[in-house]
Amino acid sequence: MLVEETPVFSKFSQIDQIGIVVKNMEKNLKFYKKLFGIEPFLTLESPTGSTIDSAKLKIGLFQLGDVQLELIQVLEGETIHSEFLENKGEGLHHLGFIVEDIEEELVRLEKEGIKILERGIIQEMVKFAYLDTEKTLGIIVELIQLTL
Repeated sequence: MLVEETPVFSKFSQIDQIGIVVKNMEKNLKFYKKLFGIEPFLTLESPTGSTIDSAKLKIGLFQLGDVQLELIQVLEGETIHSEFLENKGEGLHHLGFIVEDIEEELVRLEKEGIKILERGIIQEMVKFAYLDTEKTLGIIVELIQLTL
């Protein structure tokens, strides 16, 4: 008799964010505007209250139905985004999932052997953690907790 194992990520019912690393934000925003016909894009630069002090990022955000598309351009410094860009070039970096309690989820996932690659807080409004899931899932998973 086969025993089914419960998937580690069974608590996540939908993808909330798709993160894409880009070299040139403006060029990509124009392309996505033309492709999807969506504007305006919210753009911001970090660190704007972010706990990732070693780098400066430019972020472009827009909603594509129920999913947020996040374009990420590294302006300076080293992050997992710059490492991705150097090793793979532009492209799909992560899938993001909104969770109610990020600390609880991180403890649960650590028990399953899933480590944190990078984590932080943005302007006391968003807690996030990138997880080391690329070898097992083929992509990085980000947990996002909105603290509003």
